[in-house]
Amino acid sequence: MELVIGIVFATLAGLGAGTSAWPFKVIKEMHFEQYVFLNILSGLVLYPWIVVLIKVPDPGLMIETVGAKTLIISNILSVAWGVANLLCMICIIRIGAALTGAILSALGMSVGIIVPLILKGSGLFTNAPDVFSRPGLLIMIGLLVVIAGVVLVSVAGFGREKVLKNASGQVRKKQASGDFRRGLVLAIIAGILSCGLGLSFVYSQGPIIEAVKQQGAGEMVANVAVWALACLGGALVNIGYAVYWMTRKKTWNLLFIRKDELICSLLVGLQFLGSMVLMGRGMVMLGILGASVGFGIQQSMQIIGNQMVGFIGGEWKGVFGQPRKTMYVALGVIFIAVIVLAYSNTII
Repeated sequence: MELVIGIVFATLAGLGAGTSAWPFKVIKEMHFEQYVFLNILSGLVLYPWIVVLIKVPDPGLMIETVGAKTLIISNILSVAWGVANLLCMICIIRIGAALTGAILSALGMSVGIIVPLILKGSGLFTNAPDVFSRPGLLIMIGLLVVIAGVVLVSVAGFGREKVLKNASGQVRKKQASGDFRRGLVLAIIAGILSCGLGLSFVYSQGPIIEAVKQQGAGEMVANVAVWALACLGGALVNIGYAVYWMTRKKTWNLLFIRKDELICSLLVGLQFLGSMVLMGRGMVMLGILGASVGFGIQQSMQIIGNQMVGFIGGEWKGVFGQPRKTMYVALGVIFIAVIVLAYSNTII
């Protein structure tokens, strides 16, 4: 039962993270820096630290118990993710949510799945089998299936672009704008760095969860504490970016002008934190292979979530025929990969 719940949590985490770009589709002419500032400040700083300060009796002792080494390593990893997150939002505008999410997930997943099998994580993840063990090889097969699905997603994305180039100007105006090739390069860089979030959890969760439980807090509070401590570096990268541009452009006055941006920022911050907590708890519940399997399932479902935003947001409006069929096949292949990854966790 715990295995099933872990898979469900990882699945919901992926869908939650994958659909977090929905404000870009419902808000016209969004103030980008203001949105980033409020979204990251609420989701990665305010919300998790409110939980920690309320539920953990002595946060200072918690930090001291965890130690500087764990905090430094985890935050360096989260900084990499922070850079990827900024690039991701830029790429969504340039090449669309569907293709951006596919590229980020494929590259990030490759690193995020393989690294914990080679360089073991903390806590129960230290006992993970090697890459060339039976479950390790099955995980690699699942990864290859996912990559095949992502290739198909990319082919569908290129096909969509070709169709839109020949479409009416009215249709094109509703699609993602910007230099497609430049956006593609940025998406690849972001994809490599994006695994930093998952790896930050993998390499810090053991000491942090133990430190929080020593003070009598429960599993979910301990999970939130991991993200509160490990994500500060990535949060500061995003917040610093927003502060720099708002200061340079002298646009601090726009921060609370639009209620739709304010509400969406706070809602997505809560959605993102919830997704991270579910991912972390799901990875732990999946056992010693949870670092790789849980992350793989979460990322696979995140791709599907990205496509949901793309379809609902109108990226595929006016596009039919082979590109759309290819996308459907791609999503089916990714779903098969999720099944393979889930099964690999049962043959330890």
